[in-house]
Amino acid sequence: MESSLLLSSSNPSSSSFTTSPIFSPSKHALIPKPQNLFFNSTARIALLTCAAQQMNSSPLSTKEVKLWGGRFEESVSDAVEKFTESISFDKALYKQDIMGSKAHASMLAKQGLMGDSDRDTIIKGLEEIERQIEAGQFIWRTDREDVHMNIEAALTDLVGEPAKKLHTARSRNDQVATDFRLWCRDAIDTIISHIKNLQIALIELALQNEGLIVPGYTHLQRAQPVLLQHLLLAYVEQLERDAGRLLDCRERVNFCPLGACALAGTGLPIDRFMTSDALGFTAPMKNSIDAVSDRDFVLELLSANSITAVHLSRLGEEWVLWASEEFGFLTPSDKVSTGSSIMPQKKNPDPMELVRGKSARVIGDLVSLLVLCKGLPHAYNRDLQEDKEPVFDSVKAIVGMLEVSADFAQNVSFNRERIKKALPAGHLDATTLADYLVKKGIPFRTSHDIVGRSVALCVSRNCEIQDLSLDELNSLHPIFDKDVYEYLGVENSIKKFRSYGSTGSECVAAQLDYWISKFGINKER
Repeated sequence: MESSLLLSSSNPSSSSFTTSPIFSPSKHALIPKPQNLFFNSTARIALLTCAAQQMNSSPLSTKEVKLWGGRFEESVSDAVEKFTESISFDKALYKQDIMGSKAHASMLAKQGLMGDSDRDTIIKGLEEIERQIEAGQFIWRTDREDVHMNIEAALTDLVGEPAKKLHTARSRNDQVATDFRLWCRDAIDTIISHIKNLQIALIELALQNEGLIVPGYTHLQRAQPVLLQHLLLAYVEQLERDAGRLLDCRERVNFCPLGACALAGTGLPIDRFMTSDALGFTAPMKNSIDAVSDRDFVLELLSANSITAVHLSRLGEEWVLWASEEFGFLTPSDKVSTGSSIMPQKKNPDPMELVRGKSARVIGDLVSLLVLCKGLPHAYNRDLQEDKEPVFDSVKAIVGMLEVSADFAQNVSFNRERIKKALPAGHLDATTLADYLVKKGIPFRTSHDIVGRSVALCVSRNCEIQDLSLDELNSLHPIFDKDVYEYLGVENSIKKFRSYGSTGSECVAAQLDYWISKFGINKER
């Protein structure tokens, strides 16, 4: 049993966002597979099993000598150790850290900086550590400070001397920058996939509501009639730009800091292009100082997330309003609603309220990082340890917001009768009437004045423009003819919109066809 565990090459992949860090398929195919491993030795297996058991026991009360502790005569105080540790949150980078270490070990072996046997031993040991982490058997030690030191120290416990060669020609500075770029790259891929899911949910909701006209608002006042499909596709367009920003960000994220070392590079004959290729990066970063100190990629990711969060908050605000009794345009199903602890009649659209609320959190994460970075000199500064938690929080929040928004869109219905009864109010066809006069040769400003006076007449008589007789319209201007009634009423008004991108039926149908084709949506579902 022990032997089979140690000989296995496990690299499980988890799709759960909440239980494991975000990651994409690793580039293990680019890392040489170990051939003659020490694990074939029965004695070595027993030794490794003992080491693994020690890792799972409670940490010793005496402090472990730091991997960087050669020049120090005293241990750090408990207060400093507690204050400076980052393992409580940066352990989320474990998979990326192990990927980077495998690529680095392979490069060192190719460049003659370690033997192939040591490389194979290190890679196998890292795979065992990864298996233990994902099985929940790994003990994260605060006295080992961070994810990098925890994994390296555990590897030394597990395989001995070969592990001490792994940190050749690298620093924690370039190591963490590499891990973080890998994590952010994977996070971007995950967010984009959730954006697509929400886009599809909105498109399918539009398909279910063909021909439904709703009031369009400016200044939260009734303005013109629009097709509900047109309004829903407006959010699809915004989300498409959100995905585009993330794709642009991904291009700049995808450069490799590994090999920049502390800040100045190294005199050892490393091959940074090999490690960059093995990890799926576009190329190594050109400047070693920039490589370890840059956090633009994080700021850009959080900025993109913040804009997405604002879009989702606006969607949430609209749907919360529309679900109110005052509007009554939208009814969420019980699956996406909550009740009141005191008022038994309540049915609240809480998920979209929380989407609206969590946008503040995502924006706050961006502001935290901007303030963190604004006063830092080159190159690496320990302040940058504080960049992880806002990013982890932002990504978790935005993925949750996208996920619940898609779920909400799949569980709402629009109250056609309520909307139809509400449509006549507000003289939504007034601008269409002005267009009618323009087509008759009346200058727009004059047309605007004539229609304004027609609305004033309707207000005094408590009626709509389409209720005015031709004689009443002619009293405002003699150019009105019977064909004016082809422009009045919300249905006629919708038919008159013809400009590219407008809410006219043909234009909206063309927009829908574009998105259906882009996402391969089955219209018959």
